[in-house]
Amino acid sequence: MSARNPAIELEGVNKWFGAFHALKDVTLSVAEGERVVVCGPSGSGKSTMIRCVNQLERHQAGEIRIHGRSYGRSAREDEAIRRDTGMVFQQFNLFPHMTVLENCTYALTWVKQLPEAEAKRIAMSHLERVRIPEQAPKYPLQLSGGQQQRVAIARALCMQPRIMLFDEPTSALDPEMIKEVLDVMVELAGSGMTMVVVTHEMGFARQVADRVVFMDQGEVVEQAPPREFFANPRFDRTRMFLSQIL
Repeated sequence: MSARNPAIELEGVNKWFGAFHALKDVTLSVAEGERVVVCGPSGSGKSTMIRCVNQLERHQAGEIRIHGRSYGRSAREDEAIRRDTGMVFQQFNLFPHMTVLENCTYALTWVKQLPEAEAKRIAMSHLERVRIPEQAPKYPLQLSGGQQQRVAIARALCMQPRIMLFDEPTSALDPEMIKEVLDVMVELAGSGMTMVVVTHEMGFARQVADRVVFMDQGEVVEQAPPREFFANPRFDRTRMFLSQIL
């Protein structure tokens, strides 16, 4: 892992919401092609951290670099860096008035300025990748939650990101729908995509992650390969968390 170039670097990152100190000197590096699962109790800063990675939230101190490029030089440079990262949210965030296909082609035609035929070709290839090409003409509300989340993954992949960020992608799903989304994420992980996944799905962490990161109270408390993390956590805070979810 150390031989790979860093895809994401956070160095002394701090984030406040008013008086609340959400991230406290967070330092973390993710290598190209590495799959990192971030876990921790509610309010520990997990989602805030990955939202800062693609600047959906602006950090107030420290530095974030994506493939060696730092945020903050200019709005144009920030936008170019942000395009390297795809984001999948808890609540899907699909446009309800657009079909599945239109949700996937919108950014391709408006941001990348691709011809409509090319945008449709790319969108359909990714809908096939997440195993729902037949849903292309439907609207999001006609789909199950698991299907909507797979559309959200396809939409993110359409922009050809080098990094994929997942913010608790299965937390809004019924139990029977979780596996279909995790199966798609497992396939994506197998393709070599750099992935940072905030989740409580510890089975996914054991199967897919190269490293598990545990956060609490805005800090990175512990990080280790899955076998070591689950079998021999070093800190009491980690052991207590694992005893509650395993």
